[in-house]
Order: sequence, then structure tokens, then C-alpha cells
Amino acid sequence: MKYSIFNIKNLEHKDRYKALFYIICEHWKRLFFAMLCMVVVAGSTAASAYLVKPMLDDIFVNQDSNGLKFIPLAAITVFLLKGLATYGQNYLMSYVGESVIKSFRDRLYEQIIALPLSFFHQEKTGTLMSRITNDVNIVKAMVSSAVTSLLRDFFTVIGLTCVIFYMDWRLAVWAFLILPLAFYPIIAFGRRVRRFSTGCQEAMADINVFLHETLSGAKVVKIFTMEAYEKERFRGKTDHLFRLEMKSVIAKSLSSPVMEFLGGVGIAFIIWFGGSRVINGTSTTGTFFSFLTAVMMLYDPVKKLSNLNNAIQEGLAAVTRIYDVIEQKPEISEAKDGKSYELPCFKQENIEIRFENLFFKYIEDQNSGKNGDKDGKDSWVLRNINLSVKQGDVVALVGMSGGGKTSLVNLIPRFYDVTEGRITIGGIDIKEFDLSSLRSKISIVTQEPILFNESVKENIRYGRLDASDYDIENAARAAFAHDFIVRFPKGYETIIGELGSRLSGGEKQRICIARALIKDAPILILDEATSALDVEAEQVVQKALANLMKGRTTFVIAHRLSTIAHADKIILINNGQIVEFGTHDELMNIGGEYFKMQQKRADNLNRKGRAMIGGKIYNDNFTTAS
Repeated sequence: MKYSIFNIKNLEHKDRYKALFYIICEHWKRLFFAMLCMVVVAGSTAASAYLVKPMLDDIFVNQDSNGLKFIPLAAITVFLLKGLATYGQNYLMSYVGESVIKSFRDRLYEQIIALPLSFFHQEKTGTLMSRITNDVNIVKAMVSSAVTSLLRDFFTVIGLTCVIFYMDWRLAVWAFLILPLAFYPIIAFGRRVRRFSTGCQEAMADINVFLHETLSGAKVVKIFTMEAYEKERFRGKTDHLFRLEMKSVIAKSLSSPVMEFLGGVGIAFIIWFGGSRVINGTSTTGTFFSFLTAVMMLYDPVKKLSNLNNAIQEGLAAVTRIYDVIEQKPEISEAKDGKSYELPCFKQENIEIRFENLFFKYIEDQNSGKNGDKDGKDSWVLRNINLSVKQGDVVALVGMSGGGKTSLVNLIPRFYDVTEGRITIGGIDIKEFDLSSLRSKISIVTQEPILFNESVKENIRYGRLDASDYDIENAARAAFAHDFIVRFPKGYETIIGELGSRLSGGEKQRICIARALIKDAPILILDEATSALDVEAEQVVQKALANLMKGRTTFVIAHRLSTIAHADKIILINNGQIVEFGTHDELMNIGGEYFKMQQKRADNLNRKGRAMIGGKIYNDNFTTAS
């Protein structure tokens, strides 16, 4: 089976690790040359141990002058080769590690950005950021460092083992009887390291979530004088991480001393047994010291396996957390039969949008029924919605907060899918349309403007990437944004800060409207687009919205009469159901819930020196207010 980082789905842990191995092996050419370099390093290490024998026997014991010329040159050659090969292996393995990590990081972001809104409601932003940054870096350490050490030390052990058995096979047999004991700490402490590593990664993700929330909400923290409270909370989280880190340190630190002791026992035995053979004349001094040097070099890579195992355990824990995201199945998918339709051109056809017997609940409530309290009746966000909207109509959705207005419009671009019933455009279920085609025909302006830390020009161009500077300026003029943009020091090239922090609320909203204008989508959703603005800013934004709404099928969620009074159809939604619908005048004449809602609003306005007469709001001097 061929594995790829792009097609691994729902694997068990062992299969995930096997898949990671195959992903690494996709870079087999560089791995091959890296392994050649490692063989050279291992051979050089073994040769340096072997050189001890001729150095002692030929130069110091036999006082051979030819050996004095040859052995230093051999030593220089050995260490030169070792240095060049070490550079080669480090470069090639680092290249492989960085390539694998780049693939992981890209795939993670592609997967996260493709998942539906429900995923982002369930997951914390800081946790997702931690997956892409912290967890991926841990895997990088495992791939580029641990794998390099594993292969290098493996070849080194092979080379030194050959030297040891060549020098004195009897002594080598006794040495290798003790060597397996050194692997005990690797197995015993490795499991603990992986468990604590997983806890540390989760604790770090929790800290990222905390930082994201408190730093982005710094204004709220300060106005409520909660600095001391937040400092204490942060200390609690870092204390938890500290305790986990120290447990991991204990597990890592204990393995090395145990291996040191077992290695010391082996060295002591070799000194006793090998020394007795030299005294008895069955071995030479050079052979013994060459053997002892090789054994000491051999124990070093074995001892390193402990730290290597710790890095691998941490990396495997991170791999598990990464695949938990990569394996998430999108709830919103293309047509099941693989065939999808392009959304028809609204300008050429009279397209009607219909909501037919629509029921909806969020995914965590999907197991509940819709009939009777015991079956979860209260969990339905929308119930029995039937509505038709003609092309070019302006439909206002009103009602109490939490009634289901935003949930209804979020179903149109398929941010969520209906639970029962369907939504059709031109008689075709929206689930049958190509998802990109559907969303390309929809623009949204929300209560909270979402902008990026780029220039004004790039934020407007986000609506259509191939838009020219001329198109951008025209959109800005139509959104009544051009005048304040050109007053900036760099005009359209001005960087607006994170989430548009350098702009006022009205300026942000007009940039968002310009972005929607340049997209030129036939369906428009306005979700409380002016509710957060002051009166002066609202008046300008209302003019911009009027330009945006021309010729478009528009869904407006609003409470202010100035926004909804001229809608072609007003839909009153309460508790997930359509209670009333009609024009403003029709609903006022009925005297139902809509009339009561407007009357209550009029009472509030009267207390502010305003009045509602005939459905219009007047100031106390009878000039029209809206």
C-alpha cells in the first residue's frame, strides 16, 4: 500500500506511524546518499578505534619508524572523511525533515481552512495554531534529528561490532552478553515520556488558546480591571505545564544514568577479563586498548538511543495530534454521485430561491428527534421553514435574538447543511451545485467586519483577485470609502492593521461593502451590518448598502426600521419558526407580533424625544429621523 500525506484517512496509531515512515521514504534519493554519508561516518569511527592497535603496538612497543609516518596520515584522512560525511548527512537529512514538515504544515492548513464552520465552533483557535506550530516542530525534531541519529548510530554500531569481533571474538561475546541490559531504560522510560509529552503538548495548546483570547480581548480585560485575575490564571496554566515538563524530565534523565551504570559494569568486566589475557600473553596491549576503545565508542551510540527514543516518543505523540485534524471528515461535501452543477447565471434567468419543509439543528444535537420534548424538540434551531424568494427581492428577517435568523441565512452558502428538507435555487437542491460555484454567487456583510492585516487595496481585492486598480477605486467610491481612503498617508496602499484595527467601525464596514461590491455576487446576505455603528456612521453605511443591494437578491437581518421598512418581504422568526410574513404596511395592519415589536421600539424612541407616526420615525421637531 502506498501512503501519502494527502490520502491518509482514519488510520490506527500503528498505521499512522507506518504511513509517516513511507512519507519519509518518498525522499529515497536523498535518504540513500545520506545513508552513504552515514556509512562513511560509521566506517571512520570504526577505523579510528582500529588505529589504536597499530599506534600502540607498532609505534610505542615495537618503535617502528615507518608506522610513525603512516599512522598520522591515516588519522588525518579518517577524520577528514568523517567531517565531510557528517556535513553531508546533516544537510541531506535536514532537507528531508524540512520537506516532510512543510508538507505536514501545508496539509494541516489546507485541511483546517476547508473544514466547515461547525469545526471552528468546536475547536479553539489557539489549539489549531498549536497544531501547525508547536506539534509540527516536534515532528520536525524527530524526522531531521532522531532519524539521522538512528541511522548513523546503527551503522556506527555495525562498524564497531566488526572491529570488536575482529580484535578478540571471545572478549566480544562476553561484552555483548551485558549490552542488551542497556536497552531496558529505553523501553521502560520511553512509554512514560510519550504519555507526558502528549500532556505537555495539550497544555501548550491550552496556553495558546488563553493567550489568543486575553491578548485579543485586552480592552475588556483592562476595562474590568481583571489584569490580576488573568495573571493568576496564566500562572496556573504555566504551573500545570511546568509539572508535566518536570515529570518528562525525570523520565528522560533517569534512563541515561541507568545506562551509564550498566555501561560501567561492562567496561569494568572488560578491563578485568581483557587485562588478564594481556598478562597471560594471549593478547597484546594494542589489541586490548583498541578493543577497549571500540567498546567505549560502542556504548556511546547505545546510550544515545535513550535520548533518541525520547525524541521519537514525543514526535509520535505529535503525529497522533496532527492526524486527529487531518483525518477530520468535512460535513459539507460535493454531490454524492460525483456530479455537480454550476449555478446558473442570475442575469439571464429568473432564478427563485426556495426553502422547502426545512428543519435544522447543529451537529451536536443531530441524534435528537423533532417530535415531542423527550425526542429533543427544543434542540431544533429551525422548524418547518417554507419560503420562496424571487430574484432581486429584498427579504428582511426580524425577530428576537436567538430565534434562528442567522442560522437560516448560513444555510444558503452551505456553512451548514439542512437536517431535513431542502433549499433550492432555480429548482435545484443547493447540495447538487458545485460548492465553489455556489459560494461564488453569494456575498456576506456581517455585524463584525473581518479584515486582514494588508493594504486597503488588497482587502478590497479579496472579493475578486483579478480586479484592477480602477475596479477597486470604483468599488470604494460606490461604498463611500474613497474619500477617507485617499486621506491616509499611503492611500490605497495603507496597511490597516490586524482585523482593521486602525480604522473606525464605519470605515471597516465600508471596506467590507467595497469588497462585496467588487465580487458582484447576485445573492447578498446582510447580517446586522449596521447595528454596531453610531447614527452618523450608519447613515453613510446605509447609502453604501443601498448601492450594494441594487439588482441583488438580498437577505437582511436587522432590527432598525430604517433598514427593513422598504423590504419586499419581511419574515418574522421566533423560536425557529416563521410567525408572520408580508410587507411592512401589511404586517403593521395585521397588528400581530411585528406590530408589537415596532410599537415597543416606538415607545423607546418616544422616551428619547422621537415618535413613530404612520410607520415613520420623527424627531421632536417633526423632521424625519429615518
